[in-house]
Amino acid sequence: MKLIDVLNGEVVWPPPVWLMRQAGRYLPEYREVRAQAGDFLSLSMNPELAAEVTLQPVRRFGFDAAILFSDILILPWALGQGLQYAQGEGPLLPPLTRAELGGLSLARAVEGTAPVMEAVRRARAGLDGDKGLIGFAGGPFTVACYMLDGKGGGGFPRTLRTVYEDRRLVEGLIDLLVEASVVYLQGQVDAGADCVMLFESWAGILPAELFRVFVIAPGRRIVSALRSKSPGLHIIGFPRLCGLMLREYVVETGVSAVGLDSVTDIAAAVAACPPGTVFQGNLDPLLLHIGGEALDRGVDAVLDGFRGQRHIFNLGHGITPDVDPRNVAQLVERIRAGRPSGL
Repeated sequence: MKLIDVLNGEVVWPPPVWLMRQAGRYLPEYREVRAQAGDFLSLSMNPELAAEVTLQPVRRFGFDAAILFSDILILPWALGQGLQYAQGEGPLLPPLTRAELGGLSLARAVEGTAPVMEAVRRARAGLDGDKGLIGFAGGPFTVACYMLDGKGGGGFPRTLRTVYEDRRLVEGLIDLLVEASVVYLQGQVDAGADCVMLFESWAGILPAELFRVFVIAPGRRIVSALRSKSPGLHIIGFPRLCGLMLREYVVETGVSAVGLDSVTDIAAAVAACPPGTVFQGNLDPLLLHIGGEALDRGVDAVLDGFRGQRHIFNLGHGITPDVDPRNVAQLVERIRAGRPSGL
């Protein structure tokens, strides 16, 4: 399994490849299943259909890994916070208050996420043995952003104000999300996930000292708790837009690999992180929309930048819905060709 070989510290050429949001709206087969399910939440909670959507891109493109089809907000929904996916608006939640925090229930979350675990089991059963299956959860701070602001985008002003004005609320929410994330991710591992990923997609909106408190410290707690239950478990961290905090994140959390966003310079990241760090990333998703020579040049630049490193090829963020599937096929073909450096 090439994905796990790299996570175990091997240098593999050409590198294994999978893409964030590789299952989704850009695929016609996904749109058919989504129409059958009726809405996003119903699809995510239907084990048969969620597993099917998880497997679709691996069948079509031959990726080296599947990532569970779900959403980082399934966990707050399972804990008891309201959630709806409005057409054209993204997820909407009632902004969390201190009074409502006490009504969230870890026991309810375990019961509510049972269909997710069944989807993991079905997806693992549907994959060949050389293909990895990645489970995931949102990083506690990123999930807290949605729970406190009630929606994505806009820089999460209510969350940032609450960090300063009602820190105890944020700390209490983060503590709950750490505990819930450990249970949730361990459940995915027990169901058949080969490794897990922690999407801290909004880590970059915090100043350094708060990044340490609300991103690094919770990440370290999650990694430590999971490893105590599953020694040797590989955990990929994605502290998007963390900038100069990258090395500290890698060292202090203990993640097995770090995902790089598209704005991170590869050479600078390699120089900053300890020798032997496993990197994931970091092609600009826009190039998948553009295709052609621009895509080839972008792929080649990532391959050359990480040559000789422990590397999992991926994007710097997720696939956008406007991507032509033929461009994804072009990307995979270019990687598998293993273009020699300098050509």
